[in-house]
Amino acid sequence: MKTSSVIVLWLCSITVTMAQDSFEIDTSQSLLKWKGSNLFKFNEHFGTAKFSSGQILMENDSISGGNFKVDMNTIINTDDKYNEMLVRHLKNEDFFDVKKHPSAYLEIKEVNYIDENQVQINANLTIKSITNPIVYNSAVERQKGKVIMTAKFIIDRTLWNVNYESKSLLNSLKDDTISDAIEFEAMVITDQKK
Repeated sequence: MKTSSVIVLWLCSITVTMAQDSFEIDTSQSLLKWKGSNLFKFNEHFGTAKFSSGQILMENDSISGGNFKVDMNTIINTDDKYNEMLVRHLKNEDFFDVKKHPSAYLEIKEVNYIDENQVQINANLTIKSITNPIVYNSAVERQKGKVIMTAKFIIDRTLWNVNYESKSLLNSLKDDTISDAIEFEAMVITDQKK
């Protein structure tokens, strides 16, 4: 009887220790910035997209996971060059095919703390229903009960079948050949008090 009680208490303590808290991100303050360019950096475009939902998982006051959904219909261009035409092109079949794939997703699979304010994240990124693993570093800041995560990372768009004017598909390179690299800068904010 005593042994059974000890085992039950031990299992309960593990459950408490491993319990994760989930905090919804503030989609009005969280933002994803993007930047693309031609191969030789002569012409750059940049803009934003909005998160439609997301959550950060915390375990013992440390980030342990998370998942985020980006509304691809919110893509805008902020460099004031070819705005309407560029955004329309980014949303069509040449690039992100937003009509068929209105959302992109990032799921954090593993978090490794480098120090108190810096983590390395292993995640799965899904664009156009294609999922690939990515690894990036994220800064973690705490302000008045809020957790703010910021990160910069670069992807090779061709891994997600975004192949328009890719150097890998062209017989010869031109000045307007589009770089396969897309740069992202993400900021997600959640309030632990809520």
